[in-house]
Amino acid sequence: MNKILLYNPKSAIAKHRIPNSILNIAASVEGKYDWVIVDGNCESDPLQKIESYLKTGEFGYLGFTVMPGPQLREAIPLSKKIKERYPYTTMIWGGYFPSSQPKAVLSSGFVDFIINGPGDNAFPRLIDALENHEPYEFIKNLIYKADGKITKTIKEDLLDQDSLPPLPYDKLATFYPIDRYLGKTYLGKRTMAYHSSIGCPFTCSFCAVVPIYEARWKAKSAKTVYKDVKYIKDRWGADAIEFHDNNFFVSEKRTVEFAKLIEPENMTWWGMARIDTMDKFSDASLAQIRKAGCKIIFFGAESGNNDILEQLDKGGTQTGEQIIRFAERLKKFDIIPEYSFVLGTPAPTPEKVQAQIDFEIDFIKKVKAVNPRTEIVLYTYTPVPTEGSELYKQVLEQGFEYPKSLEDWISPAWENFDLRKNPLTPWLKPEMIDKIRNFETVLNGVYPTVTDIKLNDIKRKAIKLVSTLRYKTNLYKYPYEIKILQRLWEYRQPEIQGF
Repeated sequence: MNKILLYNPKSAIAKHRIPNSILNIAASVEGKYDWVIVDGNCESDPLQKIESYLKTGEFGYLGFTVMPGPQLREAIPLSKKIKERYPYTTMIWGGYFPSSQPKAVLSSGFVDFIINGPGDNAFPRLIDALENHEPYEFIKNLIYKADGKITKTIKEDLLDQDSLPPLPYDKLATFYPIDRYLGKTYLGKRTMAYHSSIGCPFTCSFCAVVPIYEARWKAKSAKTVYKDVKYIKDRWGADAIEFHDNNFFVSEKRTVEFAKLIEPENMTWWGMARIDTMDKFSDASLAQIRKAGCKIIFFGAESGNNDILEQLDKGGTQTGEQIIRFAERLKKFDIIPEYSFVLGTPAPTPEKVQAQIDFEIDFIKKVKAVNPRTEIVLYTYTPVPTEGSELYKQVLEQGFEYPKSLEDWISPAWENFDLRKNPLTPWLKPEMIDKIRNFETVLNGVYPTVTDIKLNDIKRKAIKLVSTLRYKTNLYKYPYEIKILQRLWEYRQPEIQGF
């Protein structure tokens, strides 16, 4: 009963990606314990598939990766049923939801352990300890419940990423064809997902990974990344890459080295970055990155208000002026900046909250004026339990509370909270949320995202025609005519559905 079942809960309706986080855990136990992967994205009845393994009596351990939103919605009822039917199994959750909400998770009665951050060492060592009936109190990166109390072990230093075992892509292919993970996107016909680094060297107080990595960042070398990507390209025909790092472009040297290596492969790619980091890149570096196939880069602009940037503990040197200037700078390199903004941060009065929202709307229009190709992604601020941050103190003082029960998290309202669409925060009034959403509708009408590959030129021109007057005159209320077209044409929102 020492076999391990690793489960990736359903996260998307279509365009599924290689389950890298679960594959990373599989690599950590490869050759030591037998393991299987069940991918909820590829199963019509994942519980039935999981039970087909558990009924053999050979599987004693289940590892779930759980992100907020759709994955959490599926993980909770599945875990509960499994624990009821197979109480002898040990349930282990990883991912940033259980790390940020350990009390609710461990009080559920069906999750036994949480991997708090990278599991490359923590997961196999925990299995070893449980198999050999040895203590696990000194294994780093663990959270568990003992004698009714939540216990967190100390954090492990981030490991050298090049020293980790290679991901077992070939074994994954024995469970699910890799072709299913190489979807058609704006980037290419066969787009792969890849993690080249973990963590981020900054401490933004609205970011869920900050409590896990604590301003630490470790990356694979450019040569290792190139070797992995080329393997998937040569073996399965990938022609594009989504780098799902929290911050791919931390090192200019590494980025340029990778760009030079990947250039002959004629692949297109996308990644996430900080504006103030990449604004320091030389023109030659930016030109090389574009020449090597980078078409679009996601940046956390967050706010054009310097006071809000400070409130969000954005760190670094980013300013509102720089956000606009950098969007204009990228035009000459033909790189599309994808800017995310966080609206609805707490303020002392409703009037100030509304004023902040109005400021951001005007600022976003200024960004669009200097570079119309800039992609805009809008979020409403959702609190993150970053202990000790000034922003989180403000959140608590204004009466915000998380659900006490794990099962409360799967209500529709809290699922929208996880997607940063319905923040359930006491300082945001319904009319404020309506204004944000209505502006987003109008904005997406005038500037439909380039990543929606189903939207042809005729549809783009039509939706822009009915939206432009509203945009120019700041009339955002009741944009039903735009919503009808977006619904009719199944308009794709990158912040929810990816590319």
